[in-house]
Amino acid sequence: MGEGLRRTDMLNGNLFSGILMFAIPLAASSILQQLFNSVDVAVVGHFAQNRAVATAAVGSNGSVINLIINLFVGISVGANVVISNYIGRGERKKANSCVHTAMTIAIISGVFLLFLGLFIARPLLELMSTPEDVLPYAVQYLHIYFLGMPFIMVYNFGSAILRCIGDTRRPLYCLIISGVLNAALNLFLVIAFHMDVAGVAIATVISNIVSASLVCVFLLREKSEITFSIRKMGIRRDDLVRMLRIGVPAGLQSMLFSISNVFIQSVLNRFGTSVVAGSAVTLNFENFSYYIISAFSQACVTFTSQNIGASRVDRCKKIFRLSMLMSVILSLIMNYTFFFGRGFFIYLFTSDETVAYYAAIRMLYILAPYFLINTYEISGAALRGMGYSLTPAMMSVFGTCIFRLIWAYTIPKLNQSLGALYIVYPISWIITGTLVLSSYIIIRREVFSKIEKGRD
Repeated sequence: MGEGLRRTDMLNGNLFSGILMFAIPLAASSILQQLFNSVDVAVVGHFAQNRAVATAAVGSNGSVINLIINLFVGISVGANVVISNYIGRGERKKANSCVHTAMTIAIISGVFLLFLGLFIARPLLELMSTPEDVLPYAVQYLHIYFLGMPFIMVYNFGSAILRCIGDTRRPLYCLIISGVLNAALNLFLVIAFHMDVAGVAIATVISNIVSASLVCVFLLREKSEITFSIRKMGIRRDDLVRMLRIGVPAGLQSMLFSISNVFIQSVLNRFGTSVVAGSAVTLNFENFSYYIISAFSQACVTFTSQNIGASRVDRCKKIFRLSMLMSVILSLIMNYTFFFGRGFFIYLFTSDETVAYYAAIRMLYILAPYFLINTYEISGAALRGMGYSLTPAMMSVFGTCIFRLIWAYTIPKLNQSLGALYIVYPISWIITGTLVLSSYIIIRREVFSKIEKGRD
């Protein structure tokens, strides 16, 4: 594949096609990565000996996994912003130095998360009031899953580096290959060897090893400022500080977001195994929709950071408008495709009628208004691209964390229904979106004014 097919020029050319061509492969990559877990849920939901228990064990672990890894995934976002900014300023050597710092951090964080996950999986699941019949299987899944954590971190950081030059296609190719492998291994281990939860976890780990290995090969063979060499690995203090300044607030925001979801999951667990399993099924569709939004969010942060580095104010304004518009339209299409076709889509993951009933309830309250997430995701991305990561993090902590926690431990006690618990999501999205979007408008005016005065 030639260089021109891989690289998007973010400083010149048509922004509509540039953002679209950047975001679509990225969305497809993220959806394929989510399919690792979705295929796990679908296979055990149809072929495990105890379908409801296995579905709950595999599908309800998302909040736990995200809680543990999101801080470091946020740092990979910081690496993306810093490297993109160097590229926008034409500082190739500094960009390459940051690449090696990022990959070193990826390996260190992956090993750390491996041991952390093994030690806290059971206590955390117990703290979440995981049903007793689900607990041993959920622990087993997490213990095996976290064995692959170093490879998950290498893939996430490696793909973030590739995105700095507009390359979202090769990470997609990695996940197509590993995704097909994951599905095949799932069916083989569960149907042929009756390994159920352990089988799908092992398949996921093997698939993560493959995707990480392929990304490393691409970086090692790259002929640009992001080329990677094992001999140059190490941590450059200035690069690390810049990455952490942007990445830690973004990671803490996601981490605190996951904490609120863990607490809500603990309240949800009290409704019983079928409700937990139904929630796990619908969570797959929410994640698919989120990855559409996340793709345009990452396009926004990457394009904005390069154009801020090059002082291209007019393009920055257009990047925000186009990212928001395209993300809203495509997420609406995906949300309502799943919602109106819910009978068919839910059956892909479970043949249990009770589980399907509770899955449909969650779809009504959460999936239908899910497009509201755009208001704070795209605005927050634009702010991070301008170097303001703490502001959207603080706003999101209040709107999606503190507010949800207060709601989860008060309202459902007054009205003990699933609807009373689920409705907190769209309400929190409206609050957070209002706060972050308002902050973006105010800060953008100040930042762009300084850049334009600097030109004069």
